[in-house]
Amino acid sequence: MNYLKVLTVATAMMALSGCVVAIGGKDENGSNNSSWKKAQKLNNQVISQLNLGTALDSVRGQLGTPDFSESFREGDNETVVLFYRTHHQHSDGETSKDECTPLVFKNGVLSGWGDKAYRQL
Repeated sequence: MNYLKVLTVATAMMALSGCVVAIGGKDENGSNNSSWKKAQKLNNQVISQLNLGTALDSVRGQLGTPDFSESFREGDNETVVLFYRTHHQHSDGETSKDECTPLVFKNGVLSGWGDKAYRQL
């Protein structure tokens, strides 16, 4: 009789061992999409409150490490562009520049942000 109980429990355990309950926001690549959504929301909130003339270090302190960055020097002038993810375009599990807002700094201060500011470089 005990043998039958053990067999029943073992069979049930084997059947249930293959069950996985998925809770939360995993995308098709298996990454947690809620983290990038939170980052986008925070980035948009911070960027919407920026003022021209804000120091580069202050913006980095508020937004953290950018998703992309570029910099160049022309004579005595240094330009730095930081790209922060602000909108979803592709469901590929990767952040691309077209999903980011560029922040343009000239000589260490914010001179503009958005596509128009970036195109004027």
